[in-house]
Amino acid sequence: MKGNISRILFFGLLIASLSPWINPPLAMLLGFGFQLFLKHPFPSHNKSAINWSLKTAVVGLGFGINAEAALNSSKEGFLLTVFGIVFTLLLGWLLGRLLKLNPKSSYLLSSGTAICGGSAIAAISPIIKASEKDISMALGTVFLLNSIALLIFPSIGHFLELSQVEFGTWAAVAIHDTSSVVGAASAYGSEALEIATTVKLARALWIIPLSLVTALFFGKGSKIKWPYFIFLFIAAMLLNTFLALPSEFSTGMSYLAKRVLTATLFLVGAGLSISKIKEAGWQSLVLGISLWVFIAISSLLAILYF
Repeated sequence: MKGNISRILFFGLLIASLSPWINPPLAMLLGFGFQLFLKHPFPSHNKSAINWSLKTAVVGLGFGINAEAALNSSKEGFLLTVFGIVFTLLLGWLLGRLLKLNPKSSYLLSSGTAICGGSAIAAISPIIKASEKDISMALGTVFLLNSIALLIFPSIGHFLELSQVEFGTWAAVAIHDTSSVVGAASAYGSEALEIATTVKLARALWIIPLSLVTALFFGKGSKIKWPYFIFLFIAAMLLNTFLALPSEFSTGMSYLAKRVLTATLFLVGAGLSISKIKEAGWQSLVLGISLWVFIAISSLLAILYF
């Protein structure tokens, strides 16, 4: 009986997250609260559900973006992305050695922070043959920091009076995972969402060269997982830009994608648990927080003063 009530409430909150009355941070808090007090009724399916719903939402967002306008606004993000990736990987290698952290855990965590969180970790882990513990530690740390960023970044942006373009660029460069980037930007404003999505997915494309370099030095023939959904997002954006799609279609697809994203963040919160936070370990948390603070502050200063 209790299990049935839990399932009904879970689906009720999930459906409610699709409504316009639930914003992204609230959806994630609802998910975490549900997990904390009632436990996820379908834990084995949560990761897959997040994966597919996030990819679907990202592709849908492409139909609401004009490629020329977005790329002109996000040129600064390219330089910040290159700077952030290179220096985050170097700093992660140095701090990992100082903390005496497992090299594979350190590399996974640095890669996830530098590029796109769980996606980068998922792409890199089979190449370096990381253990389940290494992967869990890296994912747990990145997941926790993503959750914090989703909640606090919009408030910081408003406090500093960042423009929509400034916040969108900052969120895309300083937050790891695509779901948290888009969630934070969505809470800040529609223009910030457009910029953040474009810059973030351009940043995510760096998975490809990083995977190739990793395979060259560590993998020795391991299979690389390509982020195909990013190319679908680009295709949707180009279709919207050059085929003059009806505004009702573009607006409807973009709105639907935002609601699916909010529901995805409910699932993200429902997948977070105290045990996962503890599983990360203090060395991983120190490394993750250090890298996160470095990229957040340095990218914000670059946006404001350069």
